[in-house]
Amino acid sequence: MDILNALVVFLNFVFIPAAAYGAQLALGALGVTLIYGILRFSNFAHGDTMAFGTAVVILVTWGLQSLGITLGPLPTALLALPVGIAATAALVLATDRAVYRFYRVKKAAPIILVMASVGVMFVMNGLTRLLIGVSEYRFDDGARFIINVRDFRDWTGLPEGLALRSTQALTLVVAVIVVAALFWFLNRTKSGKAMRAYSDNEDLALLSGIDPERVVRLTWIIAASLATIAGTLYGLDKSFKAFNYFQILLPIFAAAIVGGLGSPLGAIAGGFLVAFSEVAVTYPWVKVVGYIAPGYEPGGLMQLLGTEYKFAVSFVILIVVLLFRPTGLFRGKSV
Repeated sequence: MDILNALVVFLNFVFIPAAAYGAQLALGALGVTLIYGILRFSNFAHGDTMAFGTAVVILVTWGLQSLGITLGPLPTALLALPVGIAATAALVLATDRAVYRFYRVKKAAPIILVMASVGVMFVMNGLTRLLIGVSEYRFDDGARFIINVRDFRDWTGLPEGLALRSTQALTLVVAVIVVAALFWFLNRTKSGKAMRAYSDNEDLALLSGIDPERVVRLTWIIAASLATIAGTLYGLDKSFKAFNYFQILLPIFAAAIVGGLGSPLGAIAGGFLVAFSEVAVTYPWVKVVGYIAPGYEPGGLMQLLGTEYKFAVSFVILIVVLLFRPTGLFRGKSV
């Protein structure tokens, strides 16, 4: 019985939240790794791209709700998601035309493009704040729980309850669908194969007749789609505040680098690794230990770090990987 209670506590406070958070990081890291693998630079504006896309989704969601249009038990934001993706894709394509294309034609060093992306990041951050403001918003309508604590206790007879929020389950389901669609596109379609060829050898791809501008456009559109979906899922699961998406850029980059920059599979693995590390290190394990070892009374919460230091975990992981394995777990391109 005690082991079951410990398992329920672990699932409730560690595994389920980390799995949902890992899926959100994985989708964000996929966008970062695609841009790095194909356009050859680290896009520091990716977090604020997520914020802009999510802000558009929220505004459209509010508009639909004012018209009485909802999805019943599912969040109305799913209906608004295509509009958010379209608006974000238009913004990043315009940004590429106005900023990045100039440096790409000049064949500027990657660090120049990185610094340009920092400038774009501040512009996007200001644009998002002008669009929706600086307040914190919750927009997760529909059914709140798939499994709630009271029903779980009644069903199992255990004193510990398990809660599974609909946004957590939705995150995992949408992430699986999006990742499957992306891998199918990259491996099965002509455009996807052209993107992979351009990433592997740009000169050879150009000699093969591949249109580089079309590859660039596709890359930005896919990255914008991934950013908007990841940002919306993150906002539904937690809440939306523009500054939070600037903060989440560190774990997203950590996930992409841990997995191997340029490796889509590595980005997914890195997202879950970073998420589980953050949650496990900042969770107080005293209750789990109390169930596993009855009678043992630890002197504290058995919490390695406070939750306010969770981004420090990502930073440490990032530094360790850069020092000892810069190509990442799946041997992507070194930083």
